[in-house]
Parts: sequence; C-alpha cells; structure tokens
Amino acid sequence: MTTPLLQTPETTHRIHFQDCDMLGHLNNARYLDYFLNAREDHTTQHYALNLGKMAQVEGAGWVITKHHLAYLRPANHGETVRIRTQLIHFDNSNLVVEMLMFSEDGSRLKAVLWSEMAFVRVQSGTRTDHSDAVMDLLDQLDVEGVSYDPDGFDERVKHLRKQLKRDRKEE
Repeated sequence: MTTPLLQTPETTHRIHFQDCDMLGHLNNARYLDYFLNAREDHTTQHYALNLGKMAQVEGAGWVITKHHLAYLRPANHGETVRIRTQLIHFDNSNLVVEMLMFSEDGSRLKAVLWSEMAFVRVQSGTRTDHSDAVMDLLDQLDVEGVSYDPDGFDERVKHLRKQLKRDRKEE
C-alpha cells in the first residue's frame, strides 16, 4: 500500500528587500513569483514532479490562463511568511491551484491566489487532454473540502478569513 500524497504542502519564505516597494511591502507583482516558486518547490519535493521534464516526456505542460489574487495584509521586508498550496479543481485539460500566504505562525492570512491553468501541447500550443497517469495523480492531489466555483473567488476569500478568525478565538 502506498502512502497518500500530501495534498496541502506548505513552506516558509523570507521576504527579500529587492522584492519590496518603497514602503517595505512585498511588491504586488512579486506575490506571483513567491506563490509560483513555492508551488514548484512543493511539486518537486512532495510529488517528485519536475514540470520541465514532464513537458519533455508528455510533450505537454500547463500554462496559466488566469489569476485571481486578493491582497489582504502586507508582507513586509525581512518577514517570514508561510505559503500553502493545493489543487482545488481539475478536469480533462484544466486545473486550478489555490495558494495561500500566511504570517509565519499561520494565524493571519496575507494573500490568496487562484491560478487557472490549461494543459497544452509544447509543439503547437494547443490545449490537450491530460494523460491517464496525470489524471490519476491529479485525482490523488485534489482537495475534496474546497468547493470550486469559477466565479466564487471572493466568497472563498471571505470564508477563509472567517475560518481563521474563528480559529484565533478558539485558541
């Protein structure tokens, strides 16, 4: 029997000076870099999935088609943040990854990102279906507890904030 894959990995990252604006806050555009780098680290470390090699082997890979990003609290220079990522939806040729940035202790939500991706052929750039092996992997990684609605990003952010507030009160 194989060990189930970790569906919601998380790592910590330090906010670097070069990535900040003049107020010492993480620059809005750099949030994407922090989130996407964390997700790449998670897929490599937890799923032994090298996206570049996968594109070579499969002849296809994921391209981002849309981002939904909510900035809730600033991430400040020198601060350590916790980034959690999870697959919240997939079908034959698409997937949606949710990425959350928290304070280091995990008690404050700083930002939420949904990245929608399409699986495309490397040669032609046209959409293609996931292979059976990829579908099996995605099925193992899909987080059942998150109800995905393409138009429900703002509701999801609201839900996450309320949940964290309840969790803090219980402590």
